[in-house]
Amino acid sequence: MSTFKHPVGPQPSTVYWRRRLILALGVIAVIVVVVLIVVRPGSSQGTPTPAATNSKPATPGADGTNIPTENTTASGQPCKPANVKVTANTDASTYAAGELPKLTVSITNTGTVSCKIDAGTAQQVFTITSGTETYWKSTDCQSDKVDAEVLLQPGKTVSSQTPIEWDRTRSDPATCQQTREQVPAGGASYHLTTSVSGIESAESKQFILD
Repeated sequence: MSTFKHPVGPQPSTVYWRRRLILALGVIAVIVVVVLIVVRPGSSQGTPTPAATNSKPATPGADGTNIPTENTTASGQPCKPANVKVTANTDASTYAAGELPKLTVSITNTGTVSCKIDAGTAQQVFTITSGTETYWKSTDCQSDKVDAEVLLQPGKTVSSQTPIEWDRTRSDPATCQQTREQVPAGGASYHLTTSVSGIESAESKQFILD
């Protein structure tokens, strides 16, 4: 007869069964502790962190604040001109002699629904005037033009990534590869206007050339 199933001793069999149960629970506890030490729940070793990627958002401009500088497309309904605000920007209001103005544009969706617009450099026009005279236009000697559709979220603004630097000369398509005439300075006042996809800035940005 097996002594495992039928313990033999001076004590009642229930005493021996209780001792065996305690011993078995102790063994199980030791095994659990060993497993926990080896596995270490919550450790980053068990779940590798995904490597960072340089993938672009599916819809350019939807999550960022910059206009893409390469050809891109976006899904959505075209923006209504009445719901788009175009703003001409300069990096300063006064420029010392020899300092070159940096020009950018901002586009804001003033509507209540998202919409798409081509805001690429192929659709941007910067114009600098003084009084009634036009001194410079970005399209006169423009190169490397791109179309960049962006999705404008309601109330959100996207802006130029890379500013256009004006060399303080008169623009003339016939003299793009030649030395051009410098515009008047010494406190002269100029105004910058911008248009994007035919939508013009409602106000001009004034600045001074010393």
